[in-house]
Amino acid sequence: MAFTLLREPVTTVVRCRPICYAFRMNNTIARFGFSSALLAFLASVGYDVVQTLQVVGAVKFPADAVLIYGFSLLIPVPFLLAMLALHHSAVDEKKIWTHAALLFAVIYAMYVTLNYVVQLATVIPMTLHGTLGAMHVLDQTPHSLFWDVDALGYIFMGLATLFAVPAFAKQGLEGWTRGFFLAHALVTPLIAVVYFYPTFSYTLLLLGAPWVITASGSLLLLALYFRRKAVPA
Repeated sequence: MAFTLLREPVTTVVRCRPICYAFRMNNTIARFGFSSALLAFLASVGYDVVQTLQVVGAVKFPADAVLIYGFSLLIPVPFLLAMLALHHSAVDEKKIWTHAALLFAVIYAMYVTLNYVVQLATVIPMTLHGTLGAMHVLDQTPHSLFWDVDALGYIFMGLATLFAVPAFAKQGLEGWTRGFFLAHALVTPLIAVVYFYPTFSYTLLLLGAPWVITASGSLLLLALYFRRKAVPA
């Protein structure tokens, strides 16, 4: 009996340490995910505003291009980090879905980051100096090389949100987050039509207008999802 009593408190202490450690890690992940999703949301709203101003003719080149590509460049990395946090916060049986979502987010980030850096650092400056010339192949115009690269990026973003859907519960705030993620995925075919339809027009661009709501809404709700998971220090 003495031996059993001696072992009991030791066993309890040893088992407590990993539980406490896991709790702290979960809180860190939640705060990390919240910050990342919030940054992506703010960048998305910035893009939405400038894109709208461009369509109505309130912003002209080069300001419109710089602002649109600039805000767009600020979305992928925070989005990718938010999806990373979502994967690490998921329960084991749902990690296969969040892992797939994370992989698609990586592809999205690679495509669009490449595109927007090329547009901001090469195409716009050379256009302003009248030296674009033979480098016009880099310009993102309808059905150009980087137009297709941009399209692929947002198709993979849609796939990322689609595969992340099972990570959320169907009730409450998670239910809203799940719904917006699914809606964003369902808008992706419309985005594909806008990019790949043979003739581009601003009327056709309006077909992809729901993306403005589903993208920003998904990111905001993802930030709120992480915010609710975080425990005040």
